[in-house]
Amino acid sequence: MGQPVNVGVVGCGAISAQYFQTIERLPQLRLVAVADLDLDRAREAVRTYAGVDVTTVVELVADPRIDIVLNLTIPAAHAEIALQAIAAGKEVYCEKPLAVTAADAGRILEAAGAAGLRVGCAPDTVLGTGTQTARKAIDDGLIGRPVAATATMVTPGHERWHPNPDFYYLPGGGPLLDMGPYYVTSLVTLLGPVSTVIGAASRTRAKRTIGSGPRRGEEIPVTVDTHVTGVLVHASGALSTLVMSFDAAATKAPNIEVHGERGSLVVPDPNRFDGPVMVSGVGEEGWRTLPVAAGYLDAGRGVGLADFAATPPGEEPRAGGSLAYHVLDIMESLLASAHSGAAVTIESTCERPRPVALLPPRARHNPDPGTPAPQRRRGPGPAASTAPGPRSRRR
Repeated sequence: MGQPVNVGVVGCGAISAQYFQTIERLPQLRLVAVADLDLDRAREAVRTYAGVDVTTVVELVADPRIDIVLNLTIPAAHAEIALQAIAAGKEVYCEKPLAVTAADAGRILEAAGAAGLRVGCAPDTVLGTGTQTARKAIDDGLIGRPVAATATMVTPGHERWHPNPDFYYLPGGGPLLDMGPYYVTSLVTLLGPVSTVIGAASRTRAKRTIGSGPRRGEEIPVTVDTHVTGVLVHASGALSTLVMSFDAAATKAPNIEVHGERGSLVVPDPNRFDGPVMVSGVGEEGWRTLPVAAGYLDAGRGVGLADFAATPPGEEPRAGGSLAYHVLDIMESLLASAHSGAAVTIESTCERPRPVALLPPRARHNPDPGTPAPQRRRGPGPAASTAPGPRSRRR
């Protein structure tokens, strides 16, 4: 089955605990070291994990034991940390988004390609049973040819519960860059890459008030759009309508619906790994729930890292850099369209990620039965990452 892949984590904020739990229970991964600007926070984060070193970022990326750097820093630091890791000969798996801008994401992929290293990126929720069961239903022709989808996420804003929400309202944040990766990645997984976007956006107020923690009552500036909507035209011809908002109280709309010529699917929350998939066919009354039929069972954040680590050399990971780049390109282009009032053609693309069979993530090291465990390689070698396509252009 091969040796566990050694992981070093940069960034020990709130999301890190979920990754640590997943790494701890998956035998194909081993947590070796963590780093954070606040070393005390790093020490506290791994206090219950024996044998994990707490180091500086420089020491971590230079550590010869580490195969993959898991980048859990804030979005503004994603590109810097990823490029440092690649320069040190390490593969990188990054929290979403891959970078604040598509240009920076392109630099990451180009550097990785030149070094013969791969890049992976969250969200990996799409590898769970929710999105994957919906994808199997579409692939099996249950609703006929897909013609449209809707994706809706509304909330009053994360400052109500997050004690340090500043980055949600800085470049790289906002509802689209924060939550959009879950929804857009799911739409690409379900319906394939996007060719054109048309967007609109607004910003309701210039400041937000922190609602919890030691900074409660403090106002922070808002520098990004807080309500974004638009249409994604998929290369297949399907049209997805997207609504991402930090300005609305609540909604009864499903997180994602997919409509085909012969039926419609309700897809569960793409910010979760599981959830019911419901279908209603033409002529049917009401909805019926489909049995779980695909995806990693009992998955948690970090299953995409395990899937990435087990992907054979030369094969694009399911949660790979090309997909993350395309998703970021879509979102950035949607904002560009909103500000210009013109449609934007997406010139980057990606392969629709391979489906996931119905299997628990701990059952094996490899994402596909019968595939030998990949040999881990350190340092430069033949290029394995797909370089990004040209930037989008307005039309």
